[in-house]
Amino acid sequence: MTKHYFLYITTNTHNTTLYTGVTGNLKKRIYEHKQKLVDGFTKRYNITKLVYFEIFDDPTNAIKREKQIKGGSRRKKIDLIENINPKWDDLYDNI
Repeated sequence: MTKHYFLYITTNTHNTTLYTGVTGNLKKRIYEHKQKLVDGFTKRYNITKLVYFEIFDDPTNAIKREKQIKGGSRRKKIDLIENINPKWDDLYDNI
C-alpha cells in the first residue's frame, strides 16, 4: 500500500488568513485544526477550513511544493485555490 503525503491550504471562516502545511494524514490533521488541538498559528487565527490540497507519493516532493507555495505571493495562493475551489468551500467532508 502506497503512503501518501498532502500539501494543504486552510483558511478561516472569512477567508482572510491562509495557512499552508504538509501532512501524512490529511483527515486527521484537518480534524486537529478544526478541534483546535494544535497550539500555534492556526489555533490563534481560527484557521479551520480546508480549501486546497495536493497529493504526493514522496514526502520530499510535498515539502518542496509547500516551500514553493509559501514563497509565492498571496495572490498566487488565491489563484491556486480559486482554480479548483472557486467558492472556497470546505473540502474536509470530501476527503
